[in-house]
Amino acid sequence: MPSVRAGAGLLRRAQSLAALLGILLLAIAISPTASDGSRIFLQAGNLTDILRQVSLIGIISLAMTFVILTGGIDLSVGSILALSTALAAMFLTRGYTTHIAVAILAAVAAAALAGALNGVVIARTGIQPFIVTLASMIGVRGLAKWLTSNQNIDIGFGKDLAAEFAAIFREKAIVIGAYAGAAALFWVVLARTVFGRHVRAVGDNEKAAEYAGLPIRATKIWVYTLSGLFTGLAGVLYAAENHQGNPNAGVAYELDAIAAVVIGGTRLSGGKGSVSGTIVGTLIMGVLTNMLRLNNVDSNVEMMIKAVIIVLAVAVQRERNGN
Repeated sequence: MPSVRAGAGLLRRAQSLAALLGILLLAIAISPTASDGSRIFLQAGNLTDILRQVSLIGIISLAMTFVILTGGIDLSVGSILALSTALAAMFLTRGYTTHIAVAILAAVAAAALAGALNGVVIARTGIQPFIVTLASMIGVRGLAKWLTSNQNIDIGFGKDLAAEFAAIFREKAIVIGAYAGAAALFWVVLARTVFGRHVRAVGDNEKAAEYAGLPIRATKIWVYTLSGLFTGLAGVLYAAENHQGNPNAGVAYELDAIAAVVIGGTRLSGGKGSVSGTIVGTLIMGVLTNMLRLNNVDSNVEMMIKAVIIVLAVAVQRERNGN
């Protein structure tokens, strides 16, 4: 049985990689050219731009992978990002602290607390994750707007604390490095730890996991806490990149994150999936977006193409699982 599951996992990853390779080849083939005849898509600046652009959704998607592996869903990540980015900007611009680290810690801690609350309600009440996180999506967004009086909090370009924060944490190396570090951490946790095995077991067969004495409630609480925490980190990076705390930020980020996870081969019903697959799914979405924008494709058409890809990804999953 383990060998069969390992083989199925390898097949999922191979299919995801094949899809990424196909989109890369298409992007190269239709890429516009620069004045020197080189393909713009292959320029180092464009490739690092793709990595930077996918990093925030990528970080959120990594945590979403754990949530979905348990058979859950987290619709609140966009709102939690908005709360995090607003709190970071508030602490930095309103004299709440004189240390960048304190502002970051406050924003990430609040986001982790929101995620933990989701987990506690889901684990303790048995209410469907869709309902709990939908309510959280609405409530946390309202909290972010209330705290900021529904106003953007601008981070300047001068030499004050907020500007220093933005200058440091908007650098490509920092943003991409944060994504790479998070990816390595989540891969190790899922592949090499007891907690990772618990995550898979709960999603694969919760009743069997309960009979085996696994800590089902604790596992669920932790995956939603991690979802909030890493979404909070993405919110901090968002504030630096956009030079503002925006209570309306993160709209539809939950859909992009779920799409990356599903395209990467993680089963929506839980139990099967991988961090590497999610990374590939995130890159597929990023390369596709970049390819379409380089060729001046209308953003509405871009959305329709992404919708088709998501449906195809789920259809492939159903055929693979014999459903």
